[in-house]
Amino acid sequence: MHIQDSHWSAASAVAPAGPVGAAGNAREDSARTAPLRVDAQRNLEHVLRAAREVFGELGYGAPMEDVARRARVGVGTVYRRFPSKDVLVRRIAEEETSRLTDQARAALGQEDEPWSALSRFLRTSVASGAGRLLPPQVLRVGVADEEPEGAGTAPVGEALLPQQRSLPAAELRLVGQRSAPEPDDVGTATLLEVVGQLVERARAAGELRPDVTVSDVLLVIATAAPSLPDAAQQAAASARLLDILLEGLRSRPM
Repeated sequence: MHIQDSHWSAASAVAPAGPVGAAGNAREDSARTAPLRVDAQRNLEHVLRAAREVFGELGYGAPMEDVARRARVGVGTVYRRFPSKDVLVRRIAEEETSRLTDQARAALGQEDEPWSALSRFLRTSVASGAGRLLPPQVLRVGVADEEPEGAGTAPVGEALLPQQRSLPAAELRLVGQRSAPEPDDVGTATLLEVVGQLVERARAAGELRPDVTVSDVLLVIATAAPSLPDAAQQAAASARLLDILLEGLRSRPM
């Protein structure tokens, strides 16, 4: 499993530096909204599908050339749509974060029992393979605890997004909050807020271990989504591993 890579710094996960910053964002936004020729649209779909596969298998450190080969297009075609690797990585991570958020909302809205809602979310997310493409910033477990108090973080309740204010202090550290949150934080914070509701419901019902946090649940999604060459073997391994992890999350009678 390859979750975090040196190619994705905290800054590049939010906005590419240098000329790819505002200009790159503007090009990407216009590229998303401008109508494409049929062949150009087909190439874009191939590139995005290939990027999800390559990054899911090799991590976000995989080169753009690997994405181009998997998409069966020239690397220049990839760069015409995504002027830097950071732009492509951010696009994939945003899509996967949004997909996980939708899956969490569906579990909240369609399952009355708290444990059923949480386990449904986990099973759906693991089966979709989204855990292999989680943005690294949502998996920084324990890192903040090793930093000096107050280093690089804002006091709880100050300069936070509305979604962040509803999260427990220990889980706010996962967002890597700054004095002025960047726009891309919104998707991450929304995911944490919705998953937090699933966690709190199951905890309040006495069905979830009291020490389990949102970060633990996201780690389960990442851990239970191994990348194996055989699809049937991968599905069986994921299901088996998730069963074991779910048992570890449940509370036990005293």
